[in-house]
Amino acid sequence: MIKTILFFLSIPLFIQTVNAQSVNTLTTTEKKDGWVLLFNGKNKNGWHSYGKKGTGLAWIIDDNALKLHVPNRAGNKAANGGDIVTDAVFAENFEFKADWKVSRLANSGIFFFVTENAAYPNMHDTGLELQVLDDAIYEGARENTHRAGDFFGVANARLREVNPAGEWNQVHVIVYQNKLTVKMNGFTIQEHDLNSDDWKNRIAASGLKNAPLNKHQFKGRIGLQDWGSTVWYRNIKYRPL
Repeated sequence: MIKTILFFLSIPLFIQTVNAQSVNTLTTTEKKDGWVLLFNGKNKNGWHSYGKKGTGLAWIIDDNALKLHVPNRAGNKAANGGDIVTDAVFAENFEFKADWKVSRLANSGIFFFVTENAAYPNMHDTGLELQVLDDAIYEGARENTHRAGDFFGVANARLREVNPAGEWNQVHVIVYQNKLTVKMNGFTIQEHDLNSDDWKNRIAASGLKNAPLNKHQFKGRIGLQDWGSTVWYRNIKYRPL
């Protein structure tokens, strides 16, 4: 009788183990719904340094994650690092998902709507940055405008639902019919009407006032920032809507 009970108790755990999705893979449902992987967990195919060919050697594959390894810095960048962007240019309506984690006091960002052009020397001159960082950087500071989940210089997250350094966070971004939604670890942290005066005024007052984004262009590349500290990304995926 005891053996029988233990057998049935073990069934849910077995099912959970079997159904657990491996990192950097798509389920049958995701494939059917049009999701594509932007990182396969094995190499850096599909990515290149902003404004250049190839990627810096500081971007490595580590435990199925795309890692910016920073044993040495060159100014505010990793030695032989640099910002990277997708080879593909994405349409205006889309969903994006990724997992990220950072080292202690690290700073990075995921960029959207990046226009790779000589008119914009840096990725941050053209792309909207969703901040990826260890909020402990600002512990005790009065400043509260540059935290994980904020759009740098544009809009703050309405909730602070980030996991601490060394733990994975999940971000989910949806851009559809001029509505921009950001979820972090299952919580909705940002919602914006891209047609609203509020959004337009925010962009016009930010460092993106000369970017295509200020002309209501919501297509482009997706980028990952090198800001001179170690960060990991995995399960990077996208689908057009």
